[in-house]
Amino acid sequence: MYFDDVKVGMTVDIAPAVIEKEKMLSFARDYDNIPLHTDEEYAKKTHFGRLIAPGVMSFMSVWARYLEVDFFGEELLAGKSTKIEWIKPVFADDVLTGKATVTNISKRNEKNGLVEITIEAYNQNGELVLTDITEAIVKCRKAP
Repeated sequence: MYFDDVKVGMTVDIAPAVIEKEKMLSFARDYDNIPLHTDEEYAKKTHFGRLIAPGVMSFMSVWARYLEVDFFGEELLAGKSTKIEWIKPVFADDVLTGKATVTNISKRNEKNGLVEITIEAYNQNGELVLTDITEAIVKCRKAP
């Protein structure tokens, strides 16, 4: 989809992403190796009461499903930024679903524009667990 076709308020649903315990532990050991994510005995003593998924892993699980939508297709030039806010913990076996909404657009030049996408991810109980605001650089149509 070209920048010229994007409108504020456009939305797409994001398919469910399951947080599998073994993948969660593997990710944590490789990228966020703290006891809250890897040591069940330690995690039981925290106010969460059990292991929680690394925040980046939770986001990336939803992000991977968002990319399957291929919102911009070949007109996507690059990402510019992302800002993630974690609101509630995500646990093993949680099922995250989401919605991506175009929340802002701005033309940068004749060749491309900036599209802001806000992703909201919810767990299986309907609780908002994270939000993300990503800016993408998207091609404009060539002038006739």
